[in-house]
Amino acid sequence: MAAVASTPTARDIPRYWTQLVRDPISGYVAMRRDYGDAVRLPYAPRRAFYLLSRPEYAEHVLVAHQDRYVKAFTYRPLKAFLGDGLLTSEGDVWRRHRRLVQPAFSHRRIQAFAPQMVAAAKARVASWQAGETVDVAAHMRTLTMDIVGRVLFGTNLAGEAETTGAAVSKLQDAVLIATLLPTGGSVSRIRAMVTKIPGVGAAAGTLEGLVRRMIRERMARPRSAPQDLLDLIVAAEAEEQPFTAQEIRDEVMTLVLAGHETTANTLTWTFTLLSRYPAARERLVAEVEDVLSGRDAEASDLHKLRWTEALLNESMRLYPPAWTIERDATEDDDVAGIPVPARCTVAISPYLLHRHPEFW
Repeated sequence: MAAVASTPTARDIPRYWTQLVRDPISGYVAMRRDYGDAVRLPYAPRRAFYLLSRPEYAEHVLVAHQDRYVKAFTYRPLKAFLGDGLLTSEGDVWRRHRRLVQPAFSHRRIQAFAPQMVAAAKARVASWQAGETVDVAAHMRTLTMDIVGRVLFGTNLAGEAETTGAAVSKLQDAVLIATLLPTGGSVSRIRAMVTKIPGVGAAAGTLEGLVRRMIRERMARPRSAPQDLLDLIVAAEAEEQPFTAQEIRDEVMTLVLAGHETTANTLTWTFTLLSRYPAARERLVAEVEDVLSGRDAEASDLHKLRWTEALLNESMRLYPPAWTIERDATEDDDVAGIPVPARCTVAISPYLLHRHPEFW
């Protein structure tokens, strides 16, 4: 007999929806605590939101039977600002863009990024004073924006990294709010609604201006051989068709918005955890001193920094940058024993999976 997702009582359903809007992660935690690993939350006739919190559910939806799902309606606010980049596109568009972007993240290219990453990190640390208290989240946003500019777009963003990083953060917060509000309609309508939130319109303008300026400058001075991701995008001909100006804009916007915030959050939580666990921090310092002996880190050092890697993995386990992934079912499905009707939304939360007491 197939299992059944637990449905909260009629009195509890509005309470959970309110909690999801106000504080999504605490809402997820409460739903799983109160109703188990499979929770069904109705939100429209014949439509429901399923929170599935076991690894076999994640494997079914995101890997084994991903062809039965598409990116959920919750991605529409993101699509309103990013367009059809890798994060928001589907099907042929996604495959076409992925073929272009993938070579830029090959092992060889990533190793070549190391010196620029080290230089950006050293410049950031040099700006700190002994005994000074700093806003780590703000500094990590600035640092990662600086690195994104250097390694992906061959552009010096250090001078505007703080402004751009703040704009990205503002836009990310607005997208999260819009995800849980009944915006409905087209992405253009969603964008119009979301930009009415104070500060969001200015943030969107800041990012649009940065992206279009980078593209304009590169197209005015193309290089004979691609040296970074922006070169590859501008010069790309997918299926014998060059990328349109809009496609170039969408992909660059995606990498600016989604490509730096996740790393900044990981670094911020890692520093936070290290501040709470001095023994772990001391072991990290000892490993770095032992492996590097005072010199700059190189890509070839990564496999030697085992404790450093373990710290980062544990930080991402506890505070995953992508803490929820949603999909809409395109057909009736059975998710490892849980019936999920077509048109329903499934949420897989790494935040919950990484804390499941049966596995951790």
